[in-house]
Amino acid sequence: MHWLIVLSLKSILSSIIGSSFYQWFQGTTIGIWFQKQVDKFMAYFAERWSLELMKKDAKFRKQYPLQADRLDALEEDMETLVEIFAKDIAKHKK
Repeated sequence: MHWLIVLSLKSILSSIIGSSFYQWFQGTTIGIWFQKQVDKFMAYFAERWSLELMKKDAKFRKQYPLQADRLDALEEDMETLVEIFAKDIAKHKK
């Protein structure tokens, strides 16, 4: 039980120190440059991996879980149909 209290205090103090350091660091020249680099990377990452689309999809799934499950089932059925038709087309080409 003693270790749990120590671990909790350590976590709280680390977050306070980290927050204080960042408040100071973001005002320095290196901090401003670093923040610009992080912003550029996050913008590239969001564009590359379509994060907005993922956020909207997650929100839709949270609000409408039954419809999301139905859409998933339809997509699986469509994939199965595409595989079947692809096999049929391959047989007819021979």
